[in-house]
Amino acid sequence: MPLWTPPASCLDRAHLTQYRAWLANRPGLGVPDAALQPDAEGYEALLRWSVADVDRFWQSLWRYFDVIAHTPATRIRSGGPEDGGVGPGTRWFEGATLNYAEHSFRHQNSKHPALIFQSERGAAAGSAPVEVSWDDLTAAVAAFQGFLRSEGIGPGDRVAAYLPNVPQAVVAFLATASLGAVWSCCSPDFGVRTVIDRFAQIEPTLLIATDGYTYGGKPFDRSAEVAELRAALPSVRQTVFLPYLDLDAPTPPPVNEMGAIRWADALAAHRTDAPPTFEPVPFDHPLWVLYSSGTTGKPKAITHSHGGALLEHLKYLAFHNDTHPGERFFWFTTTGWMMWNVLQASLLLGGVPVLYDGSPGHPDLGALWRLAGALPIHHFGTSAPYLTACMKQDLRPGDITDLSALRSLGSTGAPLPAEAFDWVYDAVSPDVWLCSMSGGTDVCTAFVGGCPGKPVHRGRIQGRALGVALASWGDDGEPVGEGLGEMVVTEPMPSMPVFFWGDADDARYRAAYFETYPGVWRHGDFIELFDDGSLVIHGRSDATLNRRGVRIGTAELYAVLDGLGFLQDSLVLNLERPDGTDVMPLFVVMAEGETLTDERIAEIKRTLRQECSPRHVPDVVVAVPDVPYTLSGKKMEVPVKKLLLGLDTGTALNKDATRNPAAVEHFAQMANSFRGTYLAES
Repeated sequence: MPLWTPPASCLDRAHLTQYRAWLANRPGLGVPDAALQPDAEGYEALLRWSVADVDRFWQSLWRYFDVIAHTPATRIRSGGPEDGGVGPGTRWFEGATLNYAEHSFRHQNSKHPALIFQSERGAAAGSAPVEVSWDDLTAAVAAFQGFLRSEGIGPGDRVAAYLPNVPQAVVAFLATASLGAVWSCCSPDFGVRTVIDRFAQIEPTLLIATDGYTYGGKPFDRSAEVAELRAALPSVRQTVFLPYLDLDAPTPPPVNEMGAIRWADALAAHRTDAPPTFEPVPFDHPLWVLYSSGTTGKPKAITHSHGGALLEHLKYLAFHNDTHPGERFFWFTTTGWMMWNVLQASLLLGGVPVLYDGSPGHPDLGALWRLAGALPIHHFGTSAPYLTACMKQDLRPGDITDLSALRSLGSTGAPLPAEAFDWVYDAVSPDVWLCSMSGGTDVCTAFVGGCPGKPVHRGRIQGRALGVALASWGDDGEPVGEGLGEMVVTEPMPSMPVFFWGDADDARYRAAYFETYPGVWRHGDFIELFDDGSLVIHGRSDATLNRRGVRIGTAELYAVLDGLGFLQDSLVLNLERPDGTDVMPLFVVMAEGETLTDERIAEIKRTLRQECSPRHVPDVVVAVPDVPYTLSGKKMEVPVKKLLLGLDTGTALNKDATRNPAAVEHFAQMANSFRGTYLAES
């Protein structure tokens, strides 16, 4: 029995229904009649057409959403791997020029605000959420655009931001994109070393930074980090300083000496009655740079295009989240997660992004639900661990606030356990559409997620998104009929990266996704597909750490741990429990003469928190005699993870490829006791 079946009222007004009606009047697109039916089988037929006739599908979206093109495309797609698969080199809508930001202003309407903002501090003080009108947003974007122009910022220049999830971040992004400059942002809870590893790769011309942030009722001053960050980025010509933690905070003196202006002064000097203008750029012109987790070295600077992000966000937010004009769209995120980019993208459909800065658990886990009821919020997005935490606290959001306006509940960042599905329909609302989804920074969207025409089944994601040729493959490169397989994508998508910044020959790009199956995108998730098109994701198949919905890389932790003289070596993992929670153990090899004491553990955790972020702090620190390495000198993270999750030594790894087999034996011997202590349901 499904937990939710789409009501007729949902289907009648759904964007997907309107798109089908539009397709029905265009027989030249070759859409089969079965794909035009509104039921679950009709969706699967539409999906098959969208990946079998890739060019005509994406061309149909261009026309359906009436993309503003300053010059038309001369062809839909060209290039790509020699074998015709997926990979660097694919070019979309060549000849077309457009601007992502221009589309964010298409739905200006005095009937509803452009943005809504609430902070943890504001809520604690009893302040109402701040509504930013369209007039105010337009004026702020035009003013900041004028400031950027005065600083010589133009197409291709990089603007880096170290900002919390506040309206100023949206203003700065839209102004940057409007000029064809390239946006990149990190959250201020990132340690300065983590930020430098990212921004230094793109050599930004301008830096926007804040004095700090609040989380869990505590202020965190980042003024010293801003000064260190500015000193480490010689390409920066000007810094814009945004006081946020303290509105009267002075610009850090070292930053002033290198050139700085306060946010309010930058806007005041360029106020204008004229609206912002938009620089037409090629479809594949860089829009923003996001960053990978950094598992195998410095984070990859993943670069997405104006056109690719535009088409993908229009598609996903319309057809898979069904966002309509005036509806309030919320996702709990920081600016360092790709869901921030998706949050502001709700403007493309006329949605009202609801920004929140602070902890989702302060003063208690009911804070965000109370906000959802008060505004009200129509689309509420969060992470699977947050929903699981609410479930474990026996929280009943539907009892503490009025959630009758809530249409969809989005979940991503980690697999959502089946028990959490039950909790949603019992404790949140029996009528809400639960959109469990999964995608990534790599494409800044979801590969799989919601479908307004399909039922929701316990523990399962509804289906694959349109235009995503997703399959489950075995190690032999053949589709998996039953059981777990590697998630792969066999046809290109416009939102796949145009390149990694600084990766001139695409070597890192190819290594990231195409080494296992040439010409086929391997994403690194274990998935299980079902006959009705629904699926389950069983976690990461690689060594990336998935911490509270945010992927981080082991290399970032090792870079810090290597600086601690009392440690000889280390190995960090993230292990999923059966109930959907996870535990991150750090295994350390102590330097000669050193012992792992409580004081040393506290120092390790404190250093990781300061140098990286709270998410980098392990749940448990365990001393081991050695860390296993491959013959080529790589830490064996994935094999050790498999051992601790219960696979036998022969299945988890190839001993012949191990430089120090005794280290493997130690982990094999401790696996059972480790699982009993740390991997039982919390």
